[in-house]
Amino acid sequence: MAPVGEWRFVPRWLLALVVLCVCVGWTSWVSAQAPERQISGVVRDSGTGTPVAGVAVQAGDGRAVTDRDGRFVLLVPAGVALIEVTSDDYYTLATAIDVTTADALDSELTLVPRSGFSSSVDVVAPSPPTASPSAVAVAPAEVLRTPGALDNVFRTLQTLPGVSATEEFGSRIAVRGGAPDQNLTMMDTVEIHDPYRLFGLTSAFNPETIGRFELATGGFSVKYGDRLSSLLLVENRAGTRRETLAGSATLSITDTNLVLEGRLPRGASGSWLITGRRTYYDLVASRVANQDFPRFADVQAKGVWDVAPGRTLSVFGLRSRQAAALNIDSEEAFGEFNDDTRSDLASIRFDTALAASGQSHTIVAYSNNTSSFGVDAAFQNRAQRSNAPEAEVGVDIANVAFDRTLALRDLSVRQEVSWALGSHLFETGGEAHRLATRLSFGIRGDRNPTAVNGSSQQGGAGLPDSLVSSRDVTRGGAWLLDRWQVTPAASIEAGLRIDRSGINRETRWSPRVTGSYALSTTTRLRTSIGRYTQSPGYEKLVQSDYVLDLTNELVSRLRSEQSMQAALAIERDVAGTATLRIEGYFKRSSDLLIGRLETADARAARLAEYDFPANLAANIPGEAIITATPSNDGRGRAYGFDMFVTRTSAPASARLRGWASYTWGKAQRESYGRTYPFEYDRRHAISAVVSYQLTDRWELATTTRIASGFPRTPPLGLRVAAQSDDDDRDGDGNLEELLPATDPDGRLVYAVNYGGVGNLNSGRLPTFARVDVRATWRPRGAQGRWELYVEVINLLNRRNAGSLDPRLEYDPTSDRPRLTETRDRSLPRLPTVGLRFRF
Repeated sequence: MAPVGEWRFVPRWLLALVVLCVCVGWTSWVSAQAPERQISGVVRDSGTGTPVAGVAVQAGDGRAVTDRDGRFVLLVPAGVALIEVTSDDYYTLATAIDVTTADALDSELTLVPRSGFSSSVDVVAPSPPTASPSAVAVAPAEVLRTPGALDNVFRTLQTLPGVSATEEFGSRIAVRGGAPDQNLTMMDTVEIHDPYRLFGLTSAFNPETIGRFELATGGFSVKYGDRLSSLLLVENRAGTRRETLAGSATLSITDTNLVLEGRLPRGASGSWLITGRRTYYDLVASRVANQDFPRFADVQAKGVWDVAPGRTLSVFGLRSRQAAALNIDSEEAFGEFNDDTRSDLASIRFDTALAASGQSHTIVAYSNNTSSFGVDAAFQNRAQRSNAPEAEVGVDIANVAFDRTLALRDLSVRQEVSWALGSHLFETGGEAHRLATRLSFGIRGDRNPTAVNGSSQQGGAGLPDSLVSSRDVTRGGAWLLDRWQVTPAASIEAGLRIDRSGINRETRWSPRVTGSYALSTTTRLRTSIGRYTQSPGYEKLVQSDYVLDLTNELVSRLRSEQSMQAALAIERDVAGTATLRIEGYFKRSSDLLIGRLETADARAARLAEYDFPANLAANIPGEAIITATPSNDGRGRAYGFDMFVTRTSAPASARLRGWASYTWGKAQRESYGRTYPFEYDRRHAISAVVSYQLTDRWELATTTRIASGFPRTPPLGLRVAAQSDDDDRDGDGNLEELLPATDPDGRLVYAVNYGGVGNLNSGRLPTFARVDVRATWRPRGAQGRWELYVEVINLLNRRNAGSLDPRLEYDPTSDRPRLTETRDRSLPRLPTVGLRFRF
């Protein structure tokens, strides 16, 4: 447990508001208990207006199922009732009904069918009173309609407050000053270790078959653990039960997608769903270029069977393959590039009712992921050259040759039990993972001179030349929580989680509390406070920036990373169709895993390899480098606030929809004897996703993002490069030493000097800005079967800077080359078209 002293870093205003919120809830409970009210009405199809039978209508502990006329009756405590209506064939509807002073006997709720292209789907529904202040639900339909998202949920999440894309091309995200490996992804309560495909261009989740996404940027429940930063919940929908066969077909910029679904045959109660995706551009390009191109394909299936009343059996399977084999042959580079990824997942789930007020969920899953990556190529190294006038003489050649394989198998069991008792809903459960992980890599070529952190996965100088590491461990956790509806306006969720890590045999306790108070029918106050932990493990390496050697003898002494977090949010409904939320947060992290600096002996041995004359001795890189040996010497803190406004649950007749956000945040790290900005510290970020329905058939949408640049390590100047004395150039008989590098004409070769850890992240990249637009045409309107869209990513063709790459150029006025920097790792203007058809 963290020392109490850590909480001195929490701002006093935030602690005061948390205490005030809890006190208000307790005093309201003592004052009175509210009478029950009745809510009754009918559920209708939004397109046809006909009643919908057999859908679940729930409010708190009350639950009903609509009859053949679509009617339902619920008894709820007086106050503002949050109603949730769910069905396999419709998008989930969440709404609030005020029954503070009287019953609501003629309620009419409308559901949007999944078979159409209606844009009136809720993106952010009102959360239950005990939800995390930072939770945001995203409808899959919005993933398909967000300009620039490329049908990828992670790219849609990048437009939400507190969420940053780590790079413009990929899908990894950094949440509120956290690292990408600190994000937990759960699909149908099964942990997903590698949620990316095609190097992050797309995701493992098919938005055509997902029922719901929910991202908690902090303050998530004790039901989930072993991550510090965020939680993404993904729920696969079941197949339709209305038809024997239905489906859809999609053609987008990344892949073609086919979905087939229907009810179970022979009168069985249940459904089935099968879907397949595959890239198509590789089939076309390979015929033109006469070589393989990156390709990706997956198949997934889900079956749901109602074994008996109150008992359901679900099975799910996913098989994914990615392959890339490129031959590079140009003036600046030639060689081979290979990448192969295999991912398989199978799960079985059994849900059953326990007496009148309990439920049990049992999930058993097995996943097998293997990723192999290799490069054997030569590149013109523009960051290293002599001051020769001719580029072919002065520019150095970098030989890049390495292989890396990461294999991960996970057999997991998860048990959840919940039961209602008066105004309390108790939940308990546990999970266990048997993990078999293997990391192997070999670096046969040159190191990456721009990888300032030596433990970087991009060929850092602190990585060993060869590493083969296997870890077979068991990791588990258990939890207990109480969701207490204190009054109709106030609720508290208090829970305790315990995690056990097999890699270091450590046990960690995590208490967490969230609370909610309705100040009025339109205004809500939410807060959370708690501890979060994360154990060491190669299963996090898929999303990490750095490599840590977990076979090192010091690993058994490692502690789990931990973070103390607090948040406070106020949310208000505006004009009945929009919601405004303002939230402040604070995180204090300790025991963070970082690579150790090389020891004095290792540094002395490295420097002893240099045989530089006295006049060039100052060019020897004498600063200690960061290695792959892990330690818990990192600390950090992050704090800031978000402003988020959304208008996505407006009536179907509304023409304007979307959301916008502004985030101010600060994230710092304390390590290597200094305090400096974290890699993904982003002070300001503005984003807006807006769509406008021009006519029943035409819709225009745009995504606009402007954000501060990430921190970076700027070059300090130049130094003389070193080269191996393979041919005994100095005639001393030592072939294992390093001499000053020279070009064929005898000129000194220079390289960029980034200094040591004292220079880490002392600069910052330029401001990021991008505008994406989309025009959508539906020939028969929102309920039609066809949809065609035209989209332009980076409409203004702005060249953002994912990095500033150094380039050395000939300088006729000096004896050494001139250092310049160019913007790199950005998307150009990219037009695309897409087509969807449902049957």
